Amino acid sequence: MDVFGETRCWMYSIEWQKRGLPHSHKLIWLKEKLHSAQIDDVISADFPNPEADTELSDIVKTSMIHGPCGNFSMNSPCMKDGRCSKKYPRQLIKETQTGDDGYPKYRRRSPEDGGCRAKISFRGKEIEMDNKWVVPYSPLLSKMSHGHINVEYCKSERI
Repeated sequence: MDVFGETRCWMYSIEWQKRGLPHSHKLIWLKEKLHSAQIDDVISADFPNPEADTELSDIVKTSMIHGPCGNFSMNSPCMKDGRCSKKYPRQLIKETQTGDDGYPKYRRRSPEDGGCRAKISFRGKEIEMDNKWVVPYSPLLSKMSHGHINVEYCKSERI
């Protein structure tokens, strides 16, 4: 199944986390590079509309939110010198932009541009999040796994 386009080759490694759970890192080389609009077809960094897809909305709310860190929790493991080492919260933008470094800035729409907000449970409280906190994901793979699968596009040949 070519989820992202026709595959040239792929590789993966499996690592075990401190708690003993395995996870994998996969690299997939595509025959053709994706353009911004094509990236949006297979990778999202937006909350899905819960009325259009309740299942995916629930998966993203429970599995694809970074942290939250920063003002929500300065003691999060990602916080280094008062900043998130994973660069969250991210910038809200209307359309995916491909950068010179090989990594895109994913579309993360503000509510004014059609983006959704979601309420999540954090430390016993319900907080409202916007797309600044969504980890990029493949809607198809997320629905298949019902868990956390961070999907990133890299057009650079330097990894």
